[in-house]
Amino acid sequence: MLELLTTAEMAEADRLTIAGGVPGIALMENAGRAVADVVAARHPPGSRIVVVAGPGNNGGDGFVAARLLAERRNRVRVVLVGDPGKLKGDAASAAARWRGTTETGALQAPISAAVIVDALFGAGLDRPVEGLPRQAIEAMNASGLPVVAVDLPSGINGTSGAVMGVAVRASETVTFFRRKPGHVLLPSREHCGRVHIADIGIKAEALDRIRPRASVNDRDLWRAHFPLPRADGHKYSRGHAVVVSGGAVTTGASRLAARGALRVGAGLVTIASPREALAIQGAANTAVMVRPVDGAGELKDFLADPRFNAVVLGPGGGVGPALRAQVYAALEGPRAVVLDADALTSFAADPAALFTAIGAQPHSVVLTPHAGEFARLFSSVVKASEKQSKLEKAVAAARASGAIVLFKGADTVVAHPDGRAAVNCNAPPWLATAGSGDVLAGFIAGLLAQGMPAFEAACAAAWLHGEAAVAAGPGMISEDLPDVLSTVYRPLFDQLERRARP
Repeated sequence: MLELLTTAEMAEADRLTIAGGVPGIALMENAGRAVADVVAARHPPGSRIVVVAGPGNNGGDGFVAARLLAERRNRVRVVLVGDPGKLKGDAASAAARWRGTTETGALQAPISAAVIVDALFGAGLDRPVEGLPRQAIEAMNASGLPVVAVDLPSGINGTSGAVMGVAVRASETVTFFRRKPGHVLLPSREHCGRVHIADIGIKAEALDRIRPRASVNDRDLWRAHFPLPRADGHKYSRGHAVVVSGGAVTTGASRLAARGALRVGAGLVTIASPREALAIQGAANTAVMVRPVDGAGELKDFLADPRFNAVVLGPGGGVGPALRAQVYAALEGPRAVVLDADALTSFAADPAALFTAIGAQPHSVVLTPHAGEFARLFSSVVKASEKQSKLEKAVAAARASGAIVLFKGADTVVAHPDGRAAVNCNAPPWLATAGSGDVLAGFIAGLLAQGMPAFEAACAAAWLHGEAAVAAGPGMISEDLPDVLSTVYRPLFDQLERRARP
């Protein structure tokens, strides 16, 4: 269940299911039952439960949950925030089946209950929350009680992940069929708590009609392309990555990238170092080779060796025309290219020149901007709008640049020019430390060197980066990431090898 559905795509899944003969009220009954089951799993019969409902279908799900929880001998109070006359269709039917009292108007604090069910708004909210609904959300948040949200916490836009002024902070969220971008993007992800995906009767075949382009980044997304070591393999068959180093005072970044590329599985890794830094690089590296390379001309000659099939530029490279020239040199040849950090900022004044150079060659290019670099490079491409999600911005950037764009952050998005995108969700907060991005660039290059397609390589690298940080634990520094990767690889290789067996 990796697919992410926008609110429009989820509405189409509902429509296709109803058109196929499943009544809408049956979907609503199933949704309400899933919510009731999650509540009942945490709270025994006899619990006080407050259901906060709105007048739409989300509120209809809440009325179903209220009825079923009352049938399980709980003490259920329903508060309808809105006009009862606006209840229509299936939501009106669900409300009519509720035999208890329905309060209308404001939700007042304090709230006496063991748990609150938030069924106020659905995922399609696209306007700021005001008036009584805002008061209700603020009362739920101020209560200190656990909140189970129906579909998405109220106040969240399901497609963009934006908080529409104020949003419920749920401890658990029950969504239906598939997650929405709002479940995995920030800031909305922080509002969802644990997310449950419930089967409410929508068949997976609906995805064949909808064809969603976004997904959660996980092993199943890229495992078919992952380069497992072969018994007949050797270092030359596993690719040769090159990391271009900066000057003597910025060599650490290139070493982090090079070690990342080697640990992730590249057969050989070479640092192309300016002569002023050669002694430093030579003394600091053992399994990574070091070669003297100064300027774009020497880099072009050096990369003419066809065995070099992936190259990283940017970590500690120094912003300016010299690095721009090296990027052009790297892009001219038949190799995958990863552009990070200074290599991106060097084109901030003329992004179109970089995009043109990328478009002039058929080989894979991966750009790895953090938020600041992204803004500098793609300010003319993306809209400055709350309604445009990070996912949508990354896809727009990939289309404009012709490259795979890995838009870094706690909710890293990997986007392909063809519209595919994946959101990474496994990065712990301690991964935000100096040098971790250099290691990530090396992971990508190491996978590219082994022949992995660029989109899948970037997705796998982001996932491995997060898993390595989890394995390293709090207090991690960037140097730890490559060396802990073997801890991640053991179970991953076991799993992928089992799935590969006939």
